[in-house]
Amino acid sequence: MFAVIKTGGKQYKVAADDKITVMLLQGEAGAQVTFSEVLALFDGEAHHVGAPLVAGATVTAEIVEQARGPKVYAFKKRRRKNSKRKRGHKQDLTIVRIVDIVGADGKRASKSETPAAEAPAA
Repeated sequence: MFAVIKTGGKQYKVAADDKITVMLLQGEAGAQVTFSEVLALFDGEAHHVGAPLVAGATVTAEIVEQARGPKVYAFKKRRRKNSKRKRGHKQDLTIVRIVDIVGADGKRASKSETPAAEAPAA
């Protein structure tokens, strides 16, 4: 099962036990965060696409760490004017690990239910 969530003005495709980097979220490492803006939800037999959100669906994540992105330089130069400006910026980011996806019908997808964790019957 995977979901498409929206946070920080961006959309992310997530599954159980994924690590993603999102814009700054409040909280310390180890804290639980719930994303209620679920745009779409897909499992093996059913697809739920929201209009605009899937009602009742949530994604629970755990904050791994608060970090900063790479330095981005904004350089402006006006030719023949002996004028230039150089500014740097680092974006505050949060790394989260997806713990659980809960569908609108209460169906859960945790780490043990992902296809990679299933062992073939021999």
